[in-house]
Formats: sequence, C-alpha cells, structure tokens
Amino acid sequence: MEAVKRIVGRLFAWPLALLILFEEWGWQPLQRGLARLMRALGLERIEASIRKLPPYAALALFLVPTLLLLPVKIAALWFIGRGRVLFGTGVIVVAKIAGTALVARLFTLTRESLMQLAWFARVYARWVAFKEELVAQVRASWPWRIGRVAKRRWRRRFEAWRHG
Repeated sequence: MEAVKRIVGRLFAWPLALLILFEEWGWQPLQRGLARLMRALGLERIEASIRKLPPYAALALFLVPTLLLLPVKIAALWFIGRGRVLFGTGVIVVAKIAGTALVARLFTLTRESLMQLAWFARVYARWVAFKEELVAQVRASWPWRIGRVAKRRWRRRFEAWRHG
C-alpha cells in the first residue's frame, strides 16, 4: 500500500511541479512587464494606492484575479467540450499567463501588507518551503537533467549555425 501511495504521489507531483515551474519562470518577467505597462499608461498612482492597502483589503484584492479568471477558464472548458480544442486550450494558456502576471504584480505590491497577517505569513512560509523542495526534486530528476543537456546541445548547434 505504501508503494501505491508513493506512485500516486509522484504522479500528482509532476503536473504540480510543472505548474510551479511555469509560475517560477514567468513570475518575475511577467510582473515586471505589467509594471512597465502600468507606468506606460500612467497608472503609478493606482499601484501606490494598492501598496497602502490594509492587510485584509490587500488579501481581497489579491484574490480578485482568481475569481475573475474562473469563468474564463470554465468557458474555455466548454469550448473544448464542444470540439474547439485548440481555441479552448489557447484561452486557458492566455488566461494562465495573464493571471500569473496579474497575481505576481499584485503580490509584489501587497506583500508587505499580506505578511502582517500572521496566518498568511505562516502559510506563505510553508508554501515556499514546499515549492522549493518540489522544484529541487524535479531539477534532480533524470527527465529534467536530460532536458537541460538537450537544451544546451540545441543552443550550441543554433549558435554554431548562426555564426557559421
């Protein structure tokens, strides 16, 4: 029974790890891009107001993207169910990227306020520890290592082709 639990745990760990890796990869670049967009649109005052929010208002604002994107993702699943698989999948991908950008930016703006909530700070610390352990396991796995080697080889070939 213990072996079955381990296998099932690993099966669920991989999709979760890939999701976390995507968020790790996209978190900083996407939030910086959204910050540049806000500056370009002259919306720095909105960001300044967000930074000043009290803890529970910051928490409510931090949860808004999840609530806003849920109907979009449900609609995407509806499209997939109706045979528009490519369109539905595209909607999910765009929603994931937009959602990650928005959540990353909001977290950057509200982090100080959110960390004033003792329970949030505890949950966040546990989440970070869990995430780091999971990412370390994935990066130590043979598929990840093989992928990194293949990526380096392809990059060298591309550079050689480009300069050769």
